[in-house]
Amino acid sequence: MGNNMSNQYGQLYVVATPIGNLADISYRAIETLKKVDLIAAEDTRHVRRLLDHYNIGTKVISCHQHNETHMVETLLAKLQLGESIALVSDAGTPLLSDPGMPLVAGVKDAGITVVPVPGACALIAAISAAGMPVSRFSFVGFLPRTSSARRSFYQTMLPDTETWVCYESSHRILASLEDMASILPTDRPLVIAREITKLHETIVKTTLGEAVDLVKRDPNMQKGEFVVIVGGAKPVKHDDGLSAEQIRILTILLQQCSIKTAVDMTVEITGARRKLVYQAALALGECHK
Repeated sequence: MGNNMSNQYGQLYVVATPIGNLADISYRAIETLKKVDLIAAEDTRHVRRLLDHYNIGTKVISCHQHNETHMVETLLAKLQLGESIALVSDAGTPLLSDPGMPLVAGVKDAGITVVPVPGACALIAAISAAGMPVSRFSFVGFLPRTSSARRSFYQTMLPDTETWVCYESSHRILASLEDMASILPTDRPLVIAREITKLHETIVKTTLGEAVDLVKRDPNMQKGEFVVIVGGAKPVKHDDGLSAEQIRILTILLQQCSIKTAVDMTVEITGARRKLVYQAALALGECHK
């Protein structure tokens, strides 16, 4: 494939692979994996199951988070010699919470063509079946591993009015939801999408408080790979002239301090008028009851 390039460079193909069901791969992706000179895979043993299933005999080389900086030079040299390479992750679309960014960035910087071959993605699959507002949303990747870091993160997301989406593992799903419920209102709409495209696929739309109880009660809801979709905060109408940043600071402080202390600190930090900040604090308090 790479040897026919008019500029005599190969191309890097970023190929999406199934996230569970092996049938979720495009004809184009299969043809690409067959025709490239080399496949750079996150885990060569993992991708071999897919390749064997479709009788793909292309050579595979390991490119993961621990060696990808070194591998950039090796793979770039091959591309410059006219070989074409397919980059795949263990599942889904590469670079979405997976290794590969140094390689793609290095190849782009070298002026070599990077070609996306789209396909399965847990994020997109989950939100397509969630029934949540997603005309605008934030994808935040995997949640922090420790409780304190998660709670700090949830504080920053508290005033966000847009839907946001994260990945979580089976080992931390319950603890993550419990931490979330300690910061966010428990009536927040929430979707848990588990084992997307796999045998035990489960997509539950509920509220944050009910989700914690559900996961506690059902051991099966603590198994597998998770996409969690969280509804945004209810918009608070402010006719007080405060900026979005001033409101964000006030919202975070209200989670830790009394109204008086939060107002005092917001005024000191932002320079906003005390009366306006106090009115906004009262409105936020009503909103999150």
